[in-house]
Amino acid sequence: MKNLDGTTVTWRSATQPVGSALRIAPAFIASTRDDETGVETTVEAHYSLDEGRYVVTAIINRAFRDDFDQQALRRTASVAILQAAVPECIAVRLIDDDEADWISIADLTSNEGRIIPPWMAAAAVKRGGKEERMEVIEIIYGASALAGIPPVRAIQLELDIPHRTASDWIKKARESGRLDGMTYIVGRQADGQ
Repeated sequence: MKNLDGTTVTWRSATQPVGSALRIAPAFIASTRDDETGVETTVEAHYSLDEGRYVVTAIINRAFRDDFDQQALRRTASVAILQAAVPECIAVRLIDDDEADWISIADLTSNEGRIIPPWMAAAAVKRGGKEERMEVIEIIYGASALAGIPPVRAIQLELDIPHRTASDWIKKARESGRLDGMTYIVGRQADGQ
């Protein structure tokens, strides 16, 4: 993951505020190499305030060996690259202190496929923990919506709660201003169309 200037994306790259407590990298370049096919795909994406998510602005596929899969070169997996990259681009402060460091969403957990660690999910669903819950909803919603993943489903899976509860918590988070600058249009396809 790189910034547009070629430097590595870190939490310090997250300079664009979204929601009430998140910061994101305004743009990034992500690449992946598939050793099986011999194809490397590079994606450039920019945050769009109007869209409320990252928008892919460039895709480059190139063969990196002579015996590459020509069909794979023609196919582009930009959505998967975008979804894997976005957690690296979102930063959050876990401590309510202006001097506290930011941490990327990707650094929150090492569990494959999870956005938040189990301890954070447990705190969010605990009775009476409304502030913690809204913070977690903002993190999960932000990480999923910015990547074009359905946020309600992501919240359901992360917190092991019913659809109706996830929808209600999203509504409350939006009403409190926690989801400003992040949008997911129900029915939008995974490719962002």
